Amino acid sequence: MIRKFIFSIACAILIWILGVCSYLLSFDVPILDDTDLQANMVLALMLIPSACLGTYLFYRRSYLKPYVLAMLSVFVIVILDACFTVPVFLIPIGIGYSEFFSDPKFYAIAIELFLIITLFGKHLTKKTIA
Repeated sequence: MIRKFIFSIACAILIWILGVCSYLLSFDVPILDDTDLQANMVLALMLIPSACLGTYLFYRRSYLKPYVLAMLSVFVIVILDACFTVPVFLIPIGIGYSEFFSDPKFYAIAIELFLIITLFGKHLTKKTIA
């Protein structure tokens, strides 16, 4: 049981790394005048393949109910955001914890992540009738 949770944490860390990289790289190609909006749009779009990849890798080797995997992943990613994203990337540009965690976009992305992992996990674990 412990192995499942450790592996699910590793998959959540992978999703977080891919999300942070896509968010930060989006600033290098300014398409919109509002780069913060652009970065959040890129994150929301890139979260789909990132979450699917993490979910797929998890279900290749282990099993948890999809909603449990989704809740655990969201929890781990929120902890990583609090420990690394905010102090390393956001505080230097003047965005603090309260501003980050009170932003409705944060919660929309968290809900998106939960739904992607849950739905793709259900898809991967459904039994096929032959």
